[in-house]
Amino acid sequence: MTIEITSPADLPTAVGRSATGEWFAVTQDRIDVFADATDDHQWIHTDPARAASGPFGATVAHGFLTLSLLPALTDGLLAVGGTGMLVNYGLDRVRFVSPVRAGSRVRATTTVVSVEPSSLGARVTSDVVVEVEGVDKPAVIARTIVLIAPAA
Repeated sequence: MTIEITSPADLPTAVGRSATGEWFAVTQDRIDVFADATDDHQWIHTDPARAASGPFGATVAHGFLTLSLLPALTDGLLAVGGTGMLVNYGLDRVRFVSPVRAGSRVRATTTVVSVEPSSLGARVTSDVVVEVEGVDKPAVIARTIVLIAPAA
Protein backbone atom coordinates (compact mmCIF):
# COMPACT_ATOMS: atom_id res chain seq x y z
CA MET A 1 0.00 0.00 0.00
CA THR A 2 1.27 3.46 -0.89
CA ILE A 3 0.37 6.91 0.39
CA GLU A 4 -0.30 8.77 -2.86
CA ILE A 5 -0.21 12.57 -2.93
CA THR A 6 -0.72 14.57 -6.11
CA SER A 7 1.81 17.34 -5.38
CA PRO A 8 4.14 18.61 -2.67
CA ALA A 9 1.55 21.31 -1.87
CA ASP A 10 -0.90 18.54 -0.91
CA LEU A 11 1.51 16.86 1.54
CA PRO A 12 -0.47 17.96 4.64
CA THR A 13 -3.19 15.50 3.57
CA ALA A 14 -0.71 12.68 4.25
CA VAL A 15 -0.50 13.39 7.99
CA GLY A 16 -1.80 10.43 9.96
CA ARG A 17 -1.64 8.04 7.00
CA SER A 18 0.44 4.85 7.00
CA ALA A 19 1.88 2.45 4.45
CA THR A 20 3.75 -0.84 4.76
CA GLY A 21 6.47 -2.06 2.42
CA GLU A 22 7.53 -5.42 1.08
CA TRP A 23 9.62 -8.02 2.91
CA PHE A 24 13.38 -7.69 2.48
CA ALA A 25 15.92 -10.43 3.28
CA VAL A 26 18.86 -9.58 5.53
CA THR A 27 21.49 -12.11 4.48
CA GLN A 28 24.78 -13.02 6.11
CA ASP A 29 26.53 -11.74 3.00
CA ARG A 30 24.93 -8.29 3.45
CA ILE A 31 25.95 -8.31 7.14
CA ASP A 32 29.55 -9.22 6.20
CA VAL A 33 29.74 -6.48 3.56
CA PHE A 34 28.44 -3.95 6.10
CA ALA A 35 31.03 -5.18 8.62
CA ASP A 36 33.76 -4.61 6.03
CA ALA A 37 32.43 -1.14 5.17
CA THR A 38 32.29 -0.04 8.82
CA ASP A 39 35.18 -2.05 10.29
CA ASP A 40 32.76 -3.54 12.83
CA HIS A 41 33.60 -7.25 12.76
CA GLN A 42 32.24 -8.17 16.19
CA TRP A 43 31.63 -11.94 16.34
CA ILE A 44 27.89 -11.55 16.93
CA HIS A 45 27.73 -10.22 13.36
CA THR A 46 30.39 -12.16 11.45
CA ASP A 47 31.10 -15.51 13.14
CA PRO A 48 28.14 -17.87 12.59
CA ALA A 49 29.74 -20.75 14.52
CA ARG A 50 30.44 -18.70 17.62
CA ALA A 51 27.19 -16.73 17.36
CA ALA A 52 25.16 -19.97 17.28
CA SER A 53 25.98 -20.44 20.98
CA GLY A 54 25.78 -16.71 21.75
CA PRO A 55 22.94 -14.65 23.20
CA PHE A 56 20.95 -14.45 19.95
CA GLY A 57 21.43 -18.04 18.70
CA ALA A 58 22.75 -16.80 15.34
CA THR A 59 24.60 -13.88 13.83
CA VAL A 60 22.66 -10.64 13.86
CA ALA A 61 22.68 -7.55 11.68
CA HIS A 62 24.32 -4.44 13.03
CA GLY A 63 21.71 -2.00 14.31
CA PHE A 64 23.17 0.60 11.98
CA LEU A 65 22.83 -1.81 9.05
CA THR A 66 19.12 -2.16 9.75
CA LEU A 67 18.88 1.62 10.10
CA SER A 68 20.74 2.11 6.81
CA LEU A 69 18.10 0.00 5.07
CA LEU A 70 15.35 2.56 5.81
CA PRO A 71 15.58 4.19 2.36
CA ALA A 72 15.17 0.81 0.66
CA LEU A 73 12.46 -0.36 3.06
CA THR A 74 10.41 2.83 2.71
CA ASP A 75 11.05 3.46 -0.99
CA GLY A 76 7.76 4.19 -2.74
CA LEU A 77 5.63 4.18 0.43
CA LEU A 78 5.04 7.93 0.06
CA ALA A 79 4.55 8.83 -3.59
CA VAL A 80 4.34 12.56 -4.20
CA GLY A 81 3.65 13.78 -7.73
CA GLY A 82 5.65 16.75 -8.97
CA THR A 83 8.62 15.99 -6.74
CA GLY A 84 12.02 17.20 -7.90
CA MET A 85 14.08 15.54 -5.16
CA LEU A 86 13.98 13.85 -1.79
CA VAL A 87 16.75 14.50 0.72
CA ASN A 88 17.37 12.71 4.01
CA TYR A 89 17.13 15.56 6.53
CA GLY A 90 17.84 13.45 9.61
CA LEU A 91 16.45 11.48 12.51
CA ASP A 92 14.92 12.73 15.72
CA ARG A 93 15.13 9.42 17.57
CA VAL A 94 16.08 5.82 16.98
CA ARG A 95 15.67 2.70 19.09
CA PHE A 96 17.04 -0.76 18.31
CA VAL A 97 14.39 -2.87 20.02
CA SER A 98 15.15 -6.43 18.92
CA PRO A 99 17.87 -8.15 16.88
CA VAL A 100 17.64 -9.03 13.21
CA ARG A 101 19.07 -12.53 12.79
CA ALA A 102 20.91 -13.37 9.58
CA GLY A 103 18.46 -14.81 7.08
CA SER A 104 15.49 -12.91 8.54
CA ARG A 105 13.12 -10.81 6.52
CA VAL A 106 12.22 -7.28 7.54
CA ARG A 107 9.75 -4.68 6.33
CA ALA A 108 8.86 -1.13 7.31
CA THR A 109 5.67 0.68 8.09
CA THR A 110 5.82 4.45 7.84
CA THR A 111 3.29 6.87 9.32
CA VAL A 112 3.43 10.54 8.37
CA VAL A 113 3.48 12.59 11.59
CA SER A 114 3.86 16.14 10.33
CA VAL A 115 4.60 18.34 7.33
CA GLU A 116 6.40 21.65 7.77
CA PRO A 117 7.16 24.19 5.06
CA SER A 118 10.80 24.74 4.20
CA SER A 119 12.60 27.14 1.89
CA LEU A 120 13.19 24.20 -0.50
CA GLY A 121 9.78 22.55 -0.17
CA ALA A 122 8.51 20.62 2.84
CA ARG A 123 10.01 18.66 5.72
CA VAL A 124 8.04 15.47 6.22
CA THR A 125 8.42 13.77 9.61
CA SER A 126 7.43 10.12 9.81
CA ASP A 127 7.48 7.37 12.38
CA VAL A 128 9.02 4.24 10.88
CA VAL A 129 8.75 0.81 12.45
CA VAL A 130 10.88 -2.02 11.08
CA GLU A 131 9.43 -5.40 11.89
CA VAL A 132 11.05 -8.82 11.62
CA GLU A 133 8.92 -11.55 10.12
CA GLY A 134 7.64 -13.85 12.87
CA VAL A 135 8.95 -11.69 15.75
CA ASP A 136 6.61 -9.86 18.12
CA LYS A 137 8.86 -6.87 18.89
CA PRO A 138 10.00 -4.51 16.14
CA ALA A 139 13.68 -4.37 15.23
CA VAL A 140 13.88 -0.58 14.88
CA ILE A 141 11.66 2.35 15.71
CA ALA A 142 12.76 5.67 14.20
CA ARG A 143 11.42 9.15 13.61
CA THR A 144 12.71 10.27 10.24
CA ILE A 145 12.69 13.62 8.48
CA VAL A 146 12.79 13.92 4.70
CA LEU A 147 12.96 17.12 2.71
CA ILE A 148 10.72 16.98 -0.35
CA ALA A 149 11.36 19.62 -2.99
CA PRO A 150 8.98 20.24 -5.90
CA ALA A 151 10.14 19.78 -9.46
CA ALA A 152 11.65 22.90 -11.01
